[in-house]
Amino acid sequence: MVKKLKKVDAVIVGSGWVGGIAAAELTKAGYNVVILERGKNKKHEDFIGTKDELRYSRRYELMQELNKDTITSRNSMDKEAIPVRNNMNARLGNNTGGAGVHWNGMSFRWMPYDFEIYSKTVERYGKDKIPKGCTMQDWGITYDEIEPYFDQYEKTAAISGEENPLGASRSDKYPNPPMKDTPNIRLFTKAAKALGYHPYRIPSANASQTYTNPDGETINGCVYCAFCEEYGCDFGAKADPIGTVLKTARKTGKMELRNNAFVNRVSHDGKKANGLIYTDTTTGEDFEQPADIVVLAGFVFTNIKLLLHSKIGQPYDPKTGQGIIGKNFTGHFNNLSTYIGARGFFEDKKFNNFMGAGGMGSSVGDFSGDNEDHTNLNYLHGYEVHYSQLGSRPIANNSVPYDTPGWGKEFKKNSIKYYNRNLFITAQTGFLPNKNTYLDLDPTYKDALGNPLLRVTVEYTKQDIERAKAGVARCEEIMKEMGADKMNVDVVRDDTVFDHKFYTDHFFGGAIMGATPENSAVNTYSQMWNMENLFVVGGSSFPHTGNYNPTVTIGAFAYRAAEGMIKFLKEGGNLAVKPLEKNA
Repeated sequence: MVKKLKKVDAVIVGSGWVGGIAAAELTKAGYNVVILERGKNKKHEDFIGTKDELRYSRRYELMQELNKDTITSRNSMDKEAIPVRNNMNARLGNNTGGAGVHWNGMSFRWMPYDFEIYSKTVERYGKDKIPKGCTMQDWGITYDEIEPYFDQYEKTAAISGEENPLGASRSDKYPNPPMKDTPNIRLFTKAAKALGYHPYRIPSANASQTYTNPDGETINGCVYCAFCEEYGCDFGAKADPIGTVLKTARKTGKMELRNNAFVNRVSHDGKKANGLIYTDTTTGEDFEQPADIVVLAGFVFTNIKLLLHSKIGQPYDPKTGQGIIGKNFTGHFNNLSTYIGARGFFEDKKFNNFMGAGGMGSSVGDFSGDNEDHTNLNYLHGYEVHYSQLGSRPIANNSVPYDTPGWGKEFKKNSIKYYNRNLFITAQTGFLPNKNTYLDLDPTYKDALGNPLLRVTVEYTKQDIERAKAGVARCEEIMKEMGADKMNVDVVRDDTVFDHKFYTDHFFGGAIMGATPENSAVNTYSQMWNMENLFVVGGSSFPHTGNYNPTVTIGAFAYRAAEGMIKFLKEGGNLAVKPLEKNA
């Protein structure tokens, strides 16, 4: 028996950055909002004294409980997918604040090339440069149009940084200066400049100084404790939804956040969303929360799973190319498009590796997006190379040269010797969509409530592999210039395949954005074309993967989506933006 609750103006799935931004903007505009969060209630006080690597870096206390809900994955359409049950292989956000609590804070903007990737590629190289099977498309919006929302998010989240010399134009400088400089960062920067590149300080949500944002919320200055990614910040120095947008929404008295609320589907009549059906996991009771607008603000996998369960939109069929929901799944995959690079070991240099912060470092953008001429290269889109002084926590970090035995006296000796004598440079690449990489429902496995799990199919292409090889080669070049005595260099093989690991939470697509209903699920306000009071917001709307971390871009589109929601409610319906005419 489903109990129907009192109707509200808006009901939101998820309390991460996207859900929090939507709630803050809607409540400030006077609307009543309910957020449904499947995880537990968390406050900043809960993170005090939590620098426990076993608890958070190995048992992943802040992550989704994969025994209750997970994904299945496969690296070929002709294989059976297997469930991902180990949080070391899938670090998906959970609890109040979602992944916005355990993120590391890197805060890049995606590039103008990303938003008009098809048009700009054809203009510069011609259609023949786009590989067969690649389903890249423009987003229906330009960088200049989304730029004010970038600025809005950066001011909300206390971003600290300096301008990228090869980046796009900005309407304003970062609200805070970059984080501290260190000998590690200076060594990377000097080497990159010596090679003719243009390094700049990584923008970060780890605040370089105490800062009060436009909503009146204060983010404290970072103390460089090195416990950022996988942890909540006990100092309140890493911007997160708990201390910013959720706090802002609570102050209005118009937001209710319900924890332990597992959303099963969207209630709708085929044309209009009526609300959300969810289960209270503490009692097992089922409820319907009616609302004028429904907002799916969960992680990619949550949003697409709900659309498919609810039978909203046409599921993508890779054999025919028909359908939209599930199409263009992409991401930063750990054995190909992130966490690859070169680790250098130094005999005569020591570094304070025990200190750091998630967004503390230096980046080279010379090869990002289309900054490099790809005319004579066998791939499109690029990669960024960076050194990040995350801080080497003592249990989770144990780097030794490749020629060290895996156990015993020599291993112990080198573990101690090189703890503060090694640095890692990593490349993060773009990843273009292809027709055989997509999301659908698994025919075999179900979640704890009996719903089919989401199935992930990932097939790498030759372009993906060549792009990764180029990124690793650049890391090796810079590390050599830094003077490393030994190097561990990752090897990207020609036959590299997806390894079923989702280390990052950088995944995109499935309900992609565009200018027309023919090639997209949502418009540029993240509003469903075929169900105007349903907004599907977040990385699920991104048609491909850029080579930078996505949080700032997700936050920017969340602010734009919230603007569309308010416009929809004020005007009593209709699309916030009309589809582009076919002959336009």
